[in-house]
Amino acid sequence: MSKHGFDSNAVTLTRFVLSEQSKVPNATGELTQLLNSIQTAVKVISSAVRRAGITKLFGIAGETNVQGEEVKKLDVLANDLFINMLKSSYTVALLISEENETVIEVETEQRGKYIVAFDPLDGSSNIDCLVSIGSIFAIMKKEDNSIPNIKDALQPGTKVVASGYALYGSATMMVLALGNSVNGFMLDPSFGEFILTDKDMRIPSRGKIYAINEGYTHEWDAAVKEYVDNKKDPAKGKPYNARYVGSMVADVHRTIKYGGIFIYPATKSSPNGKLRLLYECIPMAHIIETAGGLATNGKIPILQVQPTGLHQRSPIFLGSKEDVEDVLAVIKKHEL
Repeated sequence: MSKHGFDSNAVTLTRFVLSEQSKVPNATGELTQLLNSIQTAVKVISSAVRRAGITKLFGIAGETNVQGEEVKKLDVLANDLFINMLKSSYTVALLISEENETVIEVETEQRGKYIVAFDPLDGSSNIDCLVSIGSIFAIMKKEDNSIPNIKDALQPGTKVVASGYALYGSATMMVLALGNSVNGFMLDPSFGEFILTDKDMRIPSRGKIYAINEGYTHEWDAAVKEYVDNKKDPAKGKPYNARYVGSMVADVHRTIKYGGIFIYPATKSSPNGKLRLLYECIPMAHIIETAGGLATNGKIPILQVQPTGLHQRSPIFLGSKEDVEDVLAVIKKHEL
């Protein structure tokens, strides 16, 4: 640290990704370029989120401001940013967004070898009350040189090359699973760079927190009810704390930092669960498992699920290894 309070040798996200690239023989630099374009989109979204209350960016899409310009709703802006930054990076063949019904194809002259599935603004219903929101992404590689089509997009999580999320909370943080490690980078607003602050993040093997929307208790199956009751029962050991933000990024980030379990189960009215497999469950499962945790749909690991549709939903149980094993044991007991 210099006498001016600046670290003259700070590891920025760009520097970190370049050093990871140097470890891969025959690396083309495309993935580095791709991650840089995501980083730029996240910086702009972060800036917009910080101004959202003042500029009414959380307003209805289609409103006009005092200059007569159309004001974009924040989630529409975030989606446009991701699409434009990724397309212009010359590294992607196909994009899958939570906001678009079909795959987004990239023009031939801009096409690269990667496929990105993303949720540009997760938890956007929380914007108005200033609760943390985020962006989620997973990067896969196109398997061959054929013209990109929907089949290329439907890859299981085992094929993910890198994944990450941005959390727009009390600070803006980007968490990236690349290679065999998960690292966290905080956006330093004084000079606009993401700085490595959480090196090699590992999830504790057990936590003391469970996160689930208890408003749906009456819709859960018997196994989920029993597991949650166990966590609240003093006769079964010290009760767990309940924490539920309702923004997946915020809930998963806390789970990685403090341990515990995040559950979004199947319910009577949503028998396939509510969260989307390609751009919510798979990226988060990839991050959690790279950090030493587990992620399952209750039957098989999330990363082994073969996607059949772009907006396919899935139940999910993710978090500390021992906590997820506990819930799987209860599920198994109920299947006997």
